Amino acid sequence: MIKIFKGNILFTPTPEKFTVIPHGYILVSAGKVKAVYQKLPEEYKNLEIIDYQDKLIIPGMNDLHCHASQYKHVGMAMDKELLPWLENYTFPEEAKFRDIKYSKLIYQKFIKEIWKQGTTRIVVFATVHKESTMQLLNMFIESGLGAYVGKVNMDNNCPDYICETSEDSLKDTEEIIIKYRNKSSLVKPIITPRFAPSCSKGLLAELGNLSQKYGVPVQSHLSENRNEIQWVKELFPKAGCYGDVYKQYGLFGATPTLMAHCSLSTEEEMALMKKNNVLAVHCPTSNLNVGSGLMPIRKFINQGIKLGLGSDLSGGHTPSLMKTMVYAIQTSKIFWANSDKQMDFLTNSEVFYIATKGGGSFFGKVGSFEEGYDFDALIIDDGELNYLDYTLEERLERFIYLGDDRQILHRYVCGNLIKEPVF
Repeated sequence: MIKIFKGNILFTPTPEKFTVIPHGYILVSAGKVKAVYQKLPEEYKNLEIIDYQDKLIIPGMNDLHCHASQYKHVGMAMDKELLPWLENYTFPEEAKFRDIKYSKLIYQKFIKEIWKQGTTRIVVFATVHKESTMQLLNMFIESGLGAYVGKVNMDNNCPDYICETSEDSLKDTEEIIIKYRNKSSLVKPIITPRFAPSCSKGLLAELGNLSQKYGVPVQSHLSENRNEIQWVKELFPKAGCYGDVYKQYGLFGATPTLMAHCSLSTEEEMALMKKNNVLAVHCPTSNLNVGSGLMPIRKFINQGIKLGLGSDLSGGHTPSLMKTMVYAIQTSKIFWANSDKQMDFLTNSEVFYIATKGGGSFFGKVGSFEEGYDFDALIIDDGELNYLDYTLEERLERFIYLGDDRQILHRYVCGNLIKEPVF
């Protein structure tokens, strides 16, 4: 069945510039983009057209790093540095997710919020708890949104009340993989060591084996904080760099891999990421809030490392990828100013590409309106922002900087209209 969508179409096949088609048409067949036209061919003119008139049609947002279990604490404890923040706020909160009723309360609010903000696909950390992780997988399947959901692995250097045994961690992780890897085309499990210090060497090795045995992707944290990096050096003295720890245990590109933050990555580590096709997730709001280093994103772009954006709730204070784009541009301007303008700041098209097609690449052909891509889209009604003679690119920029969820009229995933989740 072919669906035809009409409106002002904007997307970024490449980072260099927007493709802009005013009052254009998108043909969608079986949930995938078949073609985009300025003028609709005669052969399709008798088909029903979903006409969004002067509204904007843009790709959905792809959030590649977020802690679903931390939703309660969004906007709290932002005066703490990373490791004390984990010990005093994050770990006690995550321990509550052994209670399935509590986890449902938080997760349903979390999913509704990311839907509201226009996130159509997301990669999340759950907690160490098997039952509530499976609950989150089920809720995402029910919502119609796309997601990778990871049961967190921690058997080392964490409070007793949230520490697993290696055996339980592996058994529970494998059970989730077997149950959910083929249950949904949109929602799948992902291997999730919290970060290298929280896992024993034996657990890291076995997680690497699991990821390759089942072809499951991997996510974790990398080079976020100076104290964390020094701690990794002490725990893994034979590793060449923090990323090399994951590499030694088969968790750094053997299957598709996300590494969040990378704020303080060395040239050696960046080269290792490039060589192993690891995707770096930029989390600018979190980096600022918990006092981590600011990621020099232009260096990653120049080295050809794949990139995505992450809200990183609740280190990050906003689930909006639009606002995350703004912070990414602003952070890049700090490097531009401090490098005597030698390190170019992000352009609007570059940051939009990272939030859509760049991040979407982790899910497959996602994040663009090119032929064969999944039709993940947002319909933006920016009428109240569009009161003068703005170009379509200017309208999109104004929405990113000034708009909010009230301007997001509809959300589509794989061609399906996704209504507000009800649990």
